[in-house]
Amino acid sequence: MELSNELLKKILVFQKDEITSHIIYRKLANVQKDPENRDILLRISDDEKRHYMSLRNYSKQDVAPNHLKIFFYIWLVRLLGITFAVRQMELGEKDATDEYSKYPDMEHMAEMSKDEELHEQKLIGLINEERLEYMGSVVLGLNDALVEFTGALAGFTLALNDSKLIALTGSITGIAAALSMASSEYLSTKSDKDPGKHPVKAAVYTGIAYIITVVALVLPFVLLSNTIMALCIMLLIALLIIAFFNYYYSVARNENFKRRFTEMAVLSFSVAALSFLIGYLLKAVTGIGD
Repeated sequence: MELSNELLKKILVFQKDEITSHIIYRKLANVQKDPENRDILLRISDDEKRHYMSLRNYSKQDVAPNHLKIFFYIWLVRLLGITFAVRQMELGEKDATDEYSKYPDMEHMAEMSKDEELHEQKLIGLINEERLEYMGSVVLGLNDALVEFTGALAGFTLALNDSKLIALTGSITGIAAALSMASSEYLSTKSDKDPGKHPVKAAVYTGIAYIITVVALVLPFVLLSNTIMALCIMLLIALLIIAFFNYYYSVARNENFKRRFTEMAVLSFSVAALSFLIGYLLKAVTGIGD
């Protein structure tokens, strides 16, 4: 089949993506302890290699993999887990899938488009990862910490008007709340009797998520003496945490990012604004902190 220069360039780009994905999936499979996960990743790896060879039949050229991309995704798995990394990689390949579907008269292209859809819709959904089993616990910890703690720190800012005192009060409140949330999650998971979740692990995930959030939100008040400036930075950090976590969750769970992010951001900032107002009113009524 005679290829135009434009189509040949596209095919060479697709080849590079396919051979790179093949190597990434193969490396991920080699370090997987779960045999089912290993089989799924090897199956996807074999498909990507087959895609590469099909494209090579058109281009008649060999293409080297993208070693930087391989390095990046291997570390992404170590940091954020295999499900997130694999789904993120498939999102990056969506453009190629759309391109494949534009050539229905090219048999291999149409077949590759169907394979990529299968990877995204079925195979990746079968991957079993412990951290996602406890994602509900992390959601609980972060949601509660962000909504409750942004509100508490906003209220403390007006009521106390001393950054160090706000940091101290906030830390004590946050640690106590983290222990309380962890205990509640332990009892809740134990009562549910879900064989896939261990009560202690669920409590640890919830507690750690809460404490990390507390430390991040209190830090501006430790470093800055200007309470209003510290409050603004705290709210910015809260927004970044909401954005990062919801992006991670939406990719790993294949859900809508904008809806989750908007809902959580509006709720957290509304509670913060209300608490700020309550702190102002209490200060005006009691005269404490003047």
